[in-house]
Amino acid sequence: MTTDPAPTDAAPTTPAPSTPEPSTPAPTDVAPAGAALTDAEIWPLTGLRVRSGDLELRAPDDRTLLDLARLAAQGVHPADYMPFVVPWTRGTPAQVARSVMTYQWGLRTRTTPDDWAIELAVLHDGVPVGTQGMYAKGFAVTRSAETGSWLGLAHHHRGIGTRMRLLILHLLFEGFGAQHATSSAFVDNPGSGGVSRKIGYRENGVLHQAREGQPVVSQQYVLDRADWDARPDHLRLDVTIDGLDPVLDQLGLATAG
Repeated sequence: MTTDPAPTDAAPTTPAPSTPEPSTPAPTDVAPAGAALTDAEIWPLTGLRVRSGDLELRAPDDRTLLDLARLAAQGVHPADYMPFVVPWTRGTPAQVARSVMTYQWGLRTRTTPDDWAIELAVLHDGVPVGTQGMYAKGFAVTRSAETGSWLGLAHHHRGIGTRMRLLILHLLFEGFGAQHATSSAFVDNPGSGGVSRKIGYRENGVLHQAREGQPVVSQQYVLDRADWDARPDHLRLDVTIDGLDPVLDQLGLATAG
């Protein structure tokens, strides 16, 4: 319904004098109009880089995730062996690739100060060759995190596994202020256990688990800060970390000590 306007010959009214409204100071924490946030300001992990020579750890974007999914579909381990509790590497190449994508997308929702699971892409000469992860709950209190990884089958036995572990440990101990790092490997997986022992981890008990419907023993390992500091010179890589401070803030560690 419309309302007719007042007739033009209606007696004019005199408006009441207006009182000027007090001015409100502009907020100081609001970005100026038109100032676009950078990727790292939105999601600080996108700016994190851990480098040593030709090896780099970085948070994977979707383009890199597609490359990692393609790599996993080509094989992560021999077909007659399963190194994981969850057999995500079983299936058709497309199924394996899609499981990489959905799992990694899910991890992005689990990045809070109290509970984080961060898997970084491992790049060798700029080419994705696997992932190196770190996982923690209550890290600001416990200063302890678990590590885990996988490498494309074509990149095994080239020393990359040891170096990428050293990079993530450098990030944890030197960057995040960790006091303990843990890892595990099935007792029939000598390669992964060998990397842990080489770096200086100590055995820390066993778990009895189920793997593809069969019992299996998982050896637990722990590396304390003192063990890390005592590692031999050939395990002391020249490492640079870029984009660390915003990540510490994202994970609630900027003022945690």
